[in-house]
Amino acid sequence: MHCLRAGAGAPPLVFVHGFACAHQDWRLQVEHFSGTRQVLACDLRGHGQTPGIPADCTIERYGADVARLLETLDTPAVLVGHSMGCRVVLEANRASPARVAALALLDGSRMGSGDPSQAGDAMRDAIDFAGYPVFAEALFSQMFFERTAYAARMVERAKRLPAEIGAALFPALARWDAQHVEDALSAVQAPLLVIQSTTLNADRRRIMLRAGERTPWLDLVRRRVPRARIEVIPGVGHFLQIEAAARVNALIESLL
Repeated sequence: MHCLRAGAGAPPLVFVHGFACAHQDWRLQVEHFSGTRQVLACDLRGHGQTPGIPADCTIERYGADVARLLETLDTPAVLVGHSMGCRVVLEANRASPARVAALALLDGSRMGSGDPSQAGDAMRDAIDFAGYPVFAEALFSQMFFERTAYAARMVERAKRLPAEIGAALFPALARWDAQHVEDALSAVQAPLLVIQSTTLNADRRRIMLRAGERTPWLDLVRRRVPRARIEVIPGVGHFLQIEAAARVNALIESLL
């Protein structure tokens, strides 16, 4: 697994990217935190500079990989996940809770519920119907609320994820949500910070959140982890670690 390591100091911070993303999405956090503590940002299997085959691209496998990464550190780490990465750090926490000092979940969601097989099959059908590049373009285009060159680059990068990886991983993500997300949240014993900027509406379209607004995902977190701290950053899109880096960094600092 390709992993960028920088800085020194405890507790270390481990950053985990989202679907069709890479470790570079954390560059503003790496720059900010590496002056005072050890920082790691990895590429999950099939992403960035880490090879992978479709069968290994699951939340369970990713979580096990990150848990093994934690074993290379001298002290428990703070896990920070974005989007799909929220699921990965929750799974890593289930696998190795003693190695986790705290968790931060950035703009998480729940994409599957009910029967896990049906949730995965429905997502697979949607991808097969459109084709992966069209699916990825539609998925990522709604993550940005301003048409910028940066947003266009992110959409194009998502479309370049190998189709066989994307077509296997997104249904696996939906299955994990349906089967494991509630238990994974209930397993959290370390301090938990949830930073949210968007939600999916009834039509599965991504919209910005207003300060104090409730969502099904945030309500699930409240039920399963009553002591969790929830912060909403209004007026930005899904990639809040880039669009609102200063605010996100300050919130992570407060968790530390």
